[in-house]
Amino acid sequence: MNLTIRQIAEAVNGRLVCEETEGAGQAFLDKSVDSVVLDSRQVTEGGVFIATVGERVDGHTFVSSVFEKGAVLAIVQRLPKESEHWKSYIVVENSLQALKEIAECYRKSLRIPVVGITGSVGKTSTKEYISGVLSEKYTVLRTEGNYNNEIGVPLTLLKIRPEHQVAVVEMGISDFGEMHRLSRMARPDIAVITNIGQCHLENLKTRDGILKAKTEIFDFMPADGKVCLNGDDDKLQTVSGAGGRDIRFFGRSCMTAGNVYATDVTGNGLWGSTAILHNAAGEAYEVTISQPGMHMVLNAAAAACVAELLGLSPAQIQTGIKKVEAVGGRNHLIRTERYTLIDDCYNANPVSMKAGIDLLGMADTDTVAILGDMFELGENSDALHAEVGAYAAQKGIHQILCVGEHSKFMYEAALKQGTESRVSYFGTREELLAALKADRTALLPDGSTVLIKASHGMKFSEVVERLK
Repeated sequence: MNLTIRQIAEAVNGRLVCEETEGAGQAFLDKSVDSVVLDSRQVTEGGVFIATVGERVDGHTFVSSVFEKGAVLAIVQRLPKESEHWKSYIVVENSLQALKEIAECYRKSLRIPVVGITGSVGKTSTKEYISGVLSEKYTVLRTEGNYNNEIGVPLTLLKIRPEHQVAVVEMGISDFGEMHRLSRMARPDIAVITNIGQCHLENLKTRDGILKAKTEIFDFMPADGKVCLNGDDDKLQTVSGAGGRDIRFFGRSCMTAGNVYATDVTGNGLWGSTAILHNAAGEAYEVTISQPGMHMVLNAAAAACVAELLGLSPAQIQTGIKKVEAVGGRNHLIRTERYTLIDDCYNANPVSMKAGIDLLGMADTDTVAILGDMFELGENSDALHAEVGAYAAQKGIHQILCVGEHSKFMYEAALKQGTESRVSYFGTREELLAALKADRTALLPDGSTVLIKASHGMKFSEVVERLK
């Protein structure tokens, strides 16, 4: 959308190399490009290809093919040995940094509101609620999948097109300074923080460290930007500055004027809940939330908080919340011939593990929790795994299957509770799958509700597929 080769060249501060009669001309420099991509397979006519050097693939290998597809420019760290005269390049020191600089330049030219979402747990489901509700009034671009890091965020921003009226951008980090860089690109008009949990403790050390890192999202917001925080989170309750920007809280406990809060929550087991939402103007209306769990009520409140700021009516918010469906790998309910599966295997940390166990406990059938390792928990990893195992046993889960090296501590802690829970341990995912093949019903009685949850690296999606 009105991003020119001249703007790109100025943004990345690189060396322009192209054919003299066309490349050096003003008409070429003022040509608008149609897309900016890292994947040569996604190159389109009039687009720009950024050649990056990865662990397994070097994008420079594909430079010649992108011009055959109609690319007008390639951004490279080194020129091809035999460059045909009609090809145009910008040579930079670091092509990934160039991607971020282009995205920042592009974002500065846009006039649509950007909603930035961060937090330890629930970023993606909150993104789905916010974008789903806003879609009742606007054409919304939202982050696809988990494209929420220093590559995913700029690629998301560069997908904004003339038809989009709002962008909802998920922003994930694991260390200090990352959110500062993401905020520099996204420059959110509305910032949403879902919670401050125990994630990425290897780098951020404590919840106070996580709070400090997450609130870097405020660094490049406009002076009149709005901030929406989970009012049920003890750390977020302490946020008062935000650079002088207006702060609104959402949740269940922030029952004061100007906030968005839920009351009269009625659970319908695994099939969702209803609640009364109270908006900043003091109005109250009922919403139907099709996904189960109290955290989904908070997601709905977060969506209402943002939607009000962008002018949606209570009726539009009601309709939008009711339409939101689960994303695969995140509390996705799947009915099979033998089981009800709760597919929550995309990621895991102690907070989300306990939330998943609470959700499983709502089932009126036998309950089975297949729990795997949680990564990036730092020096307290063993204790945090043990805490989850004890929690599952205390909640009365019938079968607890612990899988992975770190989950040994989960298994031992569950056993120590002395409850009626049957607890089993498997060193690897492959051992679990072999045991299921050998004697499935001993571990998973027919008719059970089964929670499958672990960090993404455990590849528990294979377990979900086997059970399906």
